[in-house]
Amino acid sequence: MKAALLAGCLALAAVLSVSAAGSGVWKTDLPAAKTEARKDNKLILMDFTGSDWCGWCIKMKKESLDQKEFLDYAAKSLVLVEVDFPNKKAQSAELKKANKELQDKYGVQGFPTYVVIDAEGKELGRQVGYLKGGPSAFVDLIESWKKKQAK
Repeated sequence: MKAALLAGCLALAAVLSVSAAGSGVWKTDLPAAKTEARKDNKLILMDFTGSDWCGWCIKMKKESLDQKEFLDYAAKSLVLVEVDFPNKKAQSAELKKANKELQDKYGVQGFPTYVVIDAEGKELGRQVGYLKGGPSAFVDLIESWKKKQAK
């Protein structure tokens, strides 16, 4: 009985640690993300989303962005920035203003939109709307943008 209880507790702890690790990945401060990208030689992926109302955003997050394959890739290659426009989730006035400025700067007109930039803010690629194929399709797309930049 004790062994089963211990095994259950360990399994729960593992699930919670994975959830906690994933939840802290996305940043909301682009200047800080640029600093990190420069330091770690990474690109920045901005996710323009309506996290609590946009069906395609929610579907993409569930099927691609929250998957281990994408999170492992992102940990090595990307700094992730969520530019969120929620209906119900509370945001500070400062964050709302910063997100609106990014939306205007990058000409984002629909959600979801994914924009990959370098540490200086130069756009390398953009995906507008949901992308079929799960995390591998999204990783392949980002890699194709990296290769174009390298040429």
